[in-house]
Amino acid sequence: MKSHQMMKAAGLYFALVFGAGFVLGTIRALWLVPAVGTRTAELFEMPVMLAIVVLSARWVTQRVQVPPTASSRIGMGGIALAMVLALDFTVILWIRGLSFSQYVEAFDPVAGTAYFVMLGLFALMPWFVVYPTRPKGYVEQPF
Repeated sequence: MKSHQMMKAAGLYFALVFGAGFVLGTIRALWLVPAVGTRTAELFEMPVMLAIVVLSARWVTQRVQVPPTASSRIGMGGIALAMVLALDFTVILWIRGLSFSQYVEAFDPVAGTAYFVMLGLFALMPWFVVYPTRPKGYVEQPF
């Protein structure tokens, strides 16, 4: 896979998931946390984010035509993960006025663990959504 195609796929995947996460995070912080607490709000958000990750990985790999090889798919996810971490450790910390150690200390043991598992799934999801290619001329039959 060409490097510019890999960067395009990773950037698009990152943008879709991060954008959705930004919107959901705002909703969580403004309305859900006051109602149910931080841990519960973050755990409620996880399944929604997982669905967004799956759908985004599937859409981007098909749209950008990422080859169904482990190296291409994991490369795409790894680059997108690096983008998320770079943004988290720079802009987000700056906006929130936190040092890196304060950021790490602020993680809830349960929700924080779920967050790091989600990061791993985010990185690997482009590989998990590999679908076999259909033969040329294949027409899907209605139910």
